[in-house]
Amino acid sequence: MARFNGLNSGMDNLHLLSDAKTRSISAENFTGEKGKGGMATEGTGARCALNLGQGWKISPSVVIKPGETFVMADIEGSGAIQHIWMTPTGLWRDDILRIYWDDQEIPSVEVPVGDFFACGWGEYAQVNSLPVTVNPGSAFNCYWNMPFKKRCKMTMTNTDTKEMVLYYQIDYVLTEVPEDIGYFHAQFRRVNPLPYKDVYTILDGVKGKGHYVGTYMAWGVNNCGWWGEGEIKFYMDGDDEFPTICGTGTEDYFCGSYNFENQKTHQYQEFTTPYAGMPQVLRPDGVYRSQQRFGLYRWHVADPIRFDEDLKVTIQALGWRKNGQYLPLQDDIASVAYWYQTLPTAPFPAFPDEDAREIL
Repeated sequence: MARFNGLNSGMDNLHLLSDAKTRSISAENFTGEKGKGGMATEGTGARCALNLGQGWKISPSVVIKPGETFVMADIEGSGAIQHIWMTPTGLWRDDILRIYWDDQEIPSVEVPVGDFFACGWGEYAQVNSLPVTVNPGSAFNCYWNMPFKKRCKMTMTNTDTKEMVLYYQIDYVLTEVPEDIGYFHAQFRRVNPLPYKDVYTILDGVKGKGHYVGTYMAWGVNNCGWWGEGEIKFYMDGDDEFPTICGTGTEDYFCGSYNFENQKTHQYQEFTTPYAGMPQVLRPDGVYRSQQRFGLYRWHVADPIRFDEDLKVTIQALGWRKNGQYLPLQDDIASVAYWYQTLPTAPFPAFPDEDAREIL
């Protein structure tokens, strides 16, 4: 039997011993080196620890200036990211998380930090799922397993006009990884408004072998009435006009039904479960918050969608006309696609600028 390498530390493997080395990067140990934590003599907590000295929470966070990119992690060797915790200040659509694998010059992850952690509307919502949790007051946690063979580089870019403060911790393992690993990817897109009769593209241009593992959507409704009749479609391995997988409706794909309606209150019902949820419903307040907005996730952890050569994912924005016919909607839609694949990563579309990302 092959020796356990510590990559997947789930409940089924907790009893197995491994030669893997656990390390952690934070503002108290920027490199994750063994025996180098808590050594700071200056940092954001230095004034608070003035009478205590070294070892007493001198550097719990970093300040990232406007327009600056901070390297959160730069790890050499083979291993895997196993947990990311962070709590960033500022506008979450203006804090951009990027991850680069094995010395690639282009990122495999490029997502505003709020959207990456299923809080795309810039407001806290509790998320209680297996790969992503968001806890009070704004604690972002990621448990996607992210193996790499040569190097992992993770950055945060502050595109706002104000400084941001970032508390973070990246827990990882140094170990041998199998040759057939897939590399974690995540891509952000946003269209506002969606042109009439256009289909929203969640992901396109993927080349290589891999499997699709999740979708997050921040969906802003620009019409009255129900908005979730549209079908999601997965085009894979040369599919042309018609996809291999076609869903039956938006709420069906996100594992709900009948408008996500609470049958007692006749209101949208938030829910958060291990694999699917609608943790966020932003309701009109009668003054300036005039539109309904929704945050939804669907993790294909138990049912990954596998492809050998290429992948494209789309979803329709569809509601109802008064005569009982479908109404193509012109909504504000943002999304994050999550998948694993072989390298190299195909270049992503140009990242939306600040105006194109702005929550209006």
